[in-house]
Amino acid sequence: MTIHHVTIWVPDLSRASDSWGWLLERIGFASAGGWETGRMWQHGTFRLVLEQSPDMVPGMLHSRLRPGMNHLAFSVASPGEAESIAAEAHDKGWSQIGADAQLHAPAPGSFAVYLEDADRFEVELVAPTEL
Repeated sequence: MTIHHVTIWVPDLSRASDSWGWLLERIGFASAGGWETGRMWQHGTFRLVLEQSPDMVPGMLHSRLRPGMNHLAFSVASPGEAESIAAEAHDKGWSQIGADAQLHAPAPGSFAVYLEDADRFEVELVAPTEL
């Protein structure tokens, strides 16, 4: 069994599409279209959807520190690739985070970079250090 898709509700679709679209395409996803209130990217059979849903509670923003999903972790080929993406990410709406006590250490044999977008959604880029 695989995950078919993940939908992230965002408060500003245009802003999120710019930052997430850049990141997803940078790590190998392809744009898979969209509609007035949503955009999709696909990698293999998995799709990641951003949606500015009219069903969202006004004024209630995401917090990775509240119950719910904390972050998404994506595999990248190497620590160098993770660092390269992190270096480019600032100009695309992402901030690198890492000194935060809420973050967990990467698994043994792996290297991780943590990024956060303008709406405080976190992404972890994980690379193997041992092959």
